[in-house]
Amino acid sequence: MCGIIGYSGHRPAVPVIMEGLRRLEYRGYDSSGVCFVRNRELQVIRAEGKLNNLEDKLADMDISLATAGLGHTRWATHGAPTENNAHPHVSFTRNLAIVHNGIIENYREWKDFLLDKGYLFFSETDTEVLANLIADEQAGGLSLLRAFAAALEKASGTYAVALLSTEEPDTIYAARHSAPLLIGAGAGEHFAASDIPAFLPYTRDVVFLEDGEIARITPLRAEVFSMADLKPVPKTLTRIEWDLQAAQKGGYKHFMLKEIFEQPRVVADCIAGRADTKRNAVRMPELEGFPVPSRLRIAACGTSWHAGLWAQSLMEGWSGIPTTVETASEFRYRNALPVPGECLLVISQSGETADTLAALRLVKEQGIATLGICNVIGSSIAREADAVVLTQAGPEISVASTKAMTAQMTVLMLTALYWGRKRGSLDREITARALAELSDIPARLTGLLPTLESEAAGLAARFAACKSMFFLGRGQSFPLALEGALKVKELSYIHAEGYASGEMKHGPIALIDPCFPSFFLMPYDAHFAKTMSNLEEVAARKGPVVALTNPPKDGMELRVGESWLLPEAWGPLCAFFMLPALQLFSYKAAAFLGKDVDQPRNLAKSVTVE
Repeated sequence: MCGIIGYSGHRPAVPVIMEGLRRLEYRGYDSSGVCFVRNRELQVIRAEGKLNNLEDKLADMDISLATAGLGHTRWATHGAPTENNAHPHVSFTRNLAIVHNGIIENYREWKDFLLDKGYLFFSETDTEVLANLIADEQAGGLSLLRAFAAALEKASGTYAVALLSTEEPDTIYAARHSAPLLIGAGAGEHFAASDIPAFLPYTRDVVFLEDGEIARITPLRAEVFSMADLKPVPKTLTRIEWDLQAAQKGGYKHFMLKEIFEQPRVVADCIAGRADTKRNAVRMPELEGFPVPSRLRIAACGTSWHAGLWAQSLMEGWSGIPTTVETASEFRYRNALPVPGECLLVISQSGETADTLAALRLVKEQGIATLGICNVIGSSIAREADAVVLTQAGPEISVASTKAMTAQMTVLMLTALYWGRKRGSLDREITARALAELSDIPARLTGLLPTLESEAAGLAARFAACKSMFFLGRGQSFPLALEGALKVKELSYIHAEGYASGEMKHGPIALIDPCFPSFFLMPYDAHFAKTMSNLEEVAARKGPVVALTNPPKDGMELRVGESWLLPEAWGPLCAFFMLPALQLFSYKAAAFLGKDVDQPRNLAKSVTVE
């Protein structure tokens, strides 16, 4: 959520900052702002709504001389999305300004403290409290660096924060706790940002900040200190391999459509070097030395949780490992009793999802082994888990996740095969079939996607006016039904629910009427006949039904409703055709309704608050 960029260098800062904010728009926001120092005074310009409104305000201003500054896109937490609540926030003393992602949980306590001392506040935010707390520490005689550290030590919650002061106008201070923040190191210029695309046109060299670290950034250097004692912390540069082109639309109308069409390459990249069809082997160097668990818990949120649910039967059936799948936001508040030999597997596209990260840290304190699956090198989960498997999906810009789930399913499938062979619980013939079929997915999916896009557009035009719809499936199709419903909700704002097909008769069927369509996910598997019975129950009540199924064959013909035909695939691999179909339907429905596909309302890409 939110976007931060700070710049100190040899270029005019504001254009660089605005360019960076454009590249962070995918994170979701409802207001924006920039600040810089001019004539020894802080200049703060903020605006509600999209960045165009901020650019309009900057158009008539002299912004050419400042070579350091901060920018922010805000997703409202404390206070409405108004200009007054937008970042940057300036201290009452007007000597410093800060931008902040996260939540300061004890801000009311410190706000009362500062009000008693005569400080005034002009917003409803927790961030303004932090700005004044830093100023108050300075008033007590501390240097800016020490005041920054002292104030952050008093703050409870999560934060990524950057600071600019009139006292050091070419210096950016930055710090993080449970929220992403990193440094870009260029030639004669340095950046602080919440994600890599913000500065990718200028440098691929990155320093990842850890929790409890403060950075001091000038044009020529970036220094990192421990917040506890302000001793220097040595850091190493990480070279980012993907380039700016990978984060751009490449001729597609929306990032989401581009990322859906990237899924064949994503699968190919995930299996490259891991799936050895000639030797009938799965190679997972990330898991060498990591103990095969006797019991597995999977914790994740949203789309990543659906990927975990999809993988549960593979972990149990192929790996022979008892597996439970839990929403991370609930897991962290349960007294989850550890079991010897257990492992917690956490899944997150960004590697920064607050609830998932909290679950990871909770079980690490209990001495349980942890494994992470994520897409972002250097993210908190990638650094803190005992082992990590990177999905290699490349940058995912659209807020609604698509290719990340496909990559997660691929990695989870390979992991289940790997552990199954390690435990001796998996037949070699299943391994051979799975690897051969998975290796064919990229080519088959490449040929299928244009047809799916066209068919999805037709269905979207028919059903986009509906107020509600169901997505239903059994077995491994159930998590995909949940994902299909989630995507429709996220993108088109149509109420949609995913259910296990067998649960229809236990209440939800009361909602069925001629204006309430149901999408049944029913590939030719062991559940087909049972799901057909559920479909007929809905059709008998005059509910429109669409079955995502395979071409007809003896004994498995669709008897009522209409079919959306997908290629038949072996075992769990039908998901790699069904999932893009659902993604394209949600995309086309949103586009048909004129919604902001890449930046749906109220949503953020990386959810770094509870």
